Amino acid sequence: MSDREPGNQNEFMIEKIKQRPINRKKLLRRTILTASMAVIFGLIACFTFLVLEPVINNWLYPEEEPQVVVFPEDQREMSPEEMLAENLPTESPAPTEEPVEESVTLDEDQIQAILGRVVLSKENYAQLYDGLHSFIYDTENEPDDTPGLMQYMVTIRGISSNVDWFNTVQESNSQASGVIIADNGKELLILVDYSPLKNADNLILDLSDGFYQIEVSLKGYDPATNLAVLAVERNSMPVEWMEVGGLNVAPMGSSNVRDLEGTPVIALGSPMGVEDSVGYGMITASNTFTAVDRNYKLICTSIVGSRKASGVLFNLRGELIGIITNNKINSDIGNVINAFGISELKKIVERMSNGEKIPYMGITGVDVPSSVYREFNVPYGAYVKDLDMDSPAMLAGIQQGDVIIAVNDKVVSSFNDYSAILMQLESGQTVKLTVMRQAQAEYKEMNFSIVLEERG
Repeated sequence: MSDREPGNQNEFMIEKIKQRPINRKKLLRRTILTASMAVIFGLIACFTFLVLEPVINNWLYPEEEPQVVVFPEDQREMSPEEMLAENLPTESPAPTEEPVEESVTLDEDQIQAILGRVVLSKENYAQLYDGLHSFIYDTENEPDDTPGLMQYMVTIRGISSNVDWFNTVQESNSQASGVIIADNGKELLILVDYSPLKNADNLILDLSDGFYQIEVSLKGYDPATNLAVLAVERNSMPVEWMEVGGLNVAPMGSSNVRDLEGTPVIALGSPMGVEDSVGYGMITASNTFTAVDRNYKLICTSIVGSRKASGVLFNLRGELIGIITNNKINSDIGNVINAFGISELKKIVERMSNGEKIPYMGITGVDVPSSVYREFNVPYGAYVKDLDMDSPAMLAGIQQGDVIIAVNDKVVSSFNDYSAILMQLESGQTVKLTVMRQAQAEYKEMNFSIVLEERG
């Protein structure tokens, strides 16, 4: 008989389940692996965000590109004879019975006698200077009114920090007067003599006697003239200044005018070496300032100012015609205000305003006059007077005495032609320069390949 009882047929096995012992090494490895994957994922996510964030922002909030700045070219001024000739009828008018008055020519003594009878009272002088004052400082800016000239002017301050022997930080300030020359939709562009600001750590636009100080950046710089174009973001300007027209773009005139001497001018900025000073006078003379790859017109005035003067010249039509630069004058001229003519600067300023590099070849030259052509048989073109050491032109083999007759097969008949063609090219571009070089009794044509550099 079995030990099992008949009624106990369903038996259950009772087991005690024991947990597997923890493998601490495996757990540590899994923890480290999970943390490492989290770190890697985070790094990938951060990198992806950094890469895509500008793209997404540009897609959602497209940034408006600045407009290209283009200054109008000077129109050739007609002579009185040309104006008369243009107004003459092509056919002879029918004879009339009315007597024709003969023109009367006055000699110098008669003109002086007439002018001597003109007497200005003190009221006339007061009215004259009141008109000039309003012309400069008028801030009403009504719809039909021209803004005062001071609304074109700004003050730029350069701030530099130095540490002395005692480890004390000392700040030094410099300043220059600038003129607003363009608005590209994103920035206001300011033309300024960069000489006093060149070594500054930061550049600040000073508004309302320092109440508003706005950071500006360097847009472009021309070492030949020490002129620079600075940029200030429009969205950084105080709203009230932009709404009420506190600042305006100065209209550009022309310094390439016949009989420029005797033209009345107003010097604004810091002509006396003091901020917001003013000077009245006239243009007394103009000559050529010789520079590398380009010549400029230097305007001399009767306005006595400071050797450290900065600012601009306006004519009585309210047009910008010159940028004050007293660091280019001769010592025998004295402390009179001198300025670069604006017409000869337009292409340089235009390139700086658009952030474009100024091409550099390294040639100083002059025109070949007709008398030299006839007497010495020197070909017409741009005469190479000098070369910068190690310049692209010198390294390519150009020599003093060469006459440039073509650039990229474009005819050159003067040094101005050479400069104008050069300003249409880009730094890094390879240029074909055709010159005439004297070989014994005659000139022979030679071609050179020159890689332009950036003017610096």
